[in-house]
Amino acid sequence: MKAALELFVERGLEGANFEQIAKRAGVAKVTVYRRWSSKEELLTQAIERARTLVPEADIWANDAARPAGEQLVDSWVRTFGDARFRAILAQLIGSSVTRPSLLATYREQYIEPRRRLIHAALDRARRDGGLDAEAKIDDKTDTVVDTEIDTVIDMVVGAAMYRMLIDPDTPAHPAAARRYLEEVLRQADRLLRLPDAPHRRDEGPEPGVRRSGHAPT
Repeated sequence: MKAALELFVERGLEGANFEQIAKRAGVAKVTVYRRWSSKEELLTQAIERARTLVPEADIWANDAARPAGEQLVDSWVRTFGDARFRAILAQLIGSSVTRPSLLATYREQYIEPRRRLIHAALDRARRDGGLDAEAKIDDKTDTVVDTEIDTVIDMVVGAAMYRMLIDPDTPAHPAAARRYLEEVLRQADRLLRLPDAPHRRDEGPEPGVRRSGHAPT
């Protein structure tokens, strides 16, 4: 996986083929073929391993030892400071223009399951009276009953990714990155707790809206 990520960062998706990965890793090409059916499968596993410091199921577990927000900030601050992962993320997003299969695979295998974990955790908070927002997924039709929480998740992820990819000073200032992320989560929490938001008063929920693709987290 290390060889695959190195080639992906250096040469993009086209340069990270099985032949080159096997050569860089010092193994026979058949060894790579036996383990992975495609380079998309190999790269998505490698990207997720590079990204994940704490398993998502542990962060969002109902009995987690620490609040999810604290664990997310800790994980993101370390990820922000990882120059290699910033390069990986840039390649992942950039490759979607000409080779959308990689991002599509990553979204299906990792992003959507993460979002379902977040939805479940926030829905527990709603049922416990901690949130005014309501968001449920119809398992039969795979549709979002209320898109409000999806929107807030996108806002948080978008803010984090913008700072990670666009701000060159982020890796050098982990304390500032932590303060920024904590503020992003505070604002998200505030939005989910506002009972009198205009769109709730005037528009109401939009049932039956199918979920769209989302950026990686």
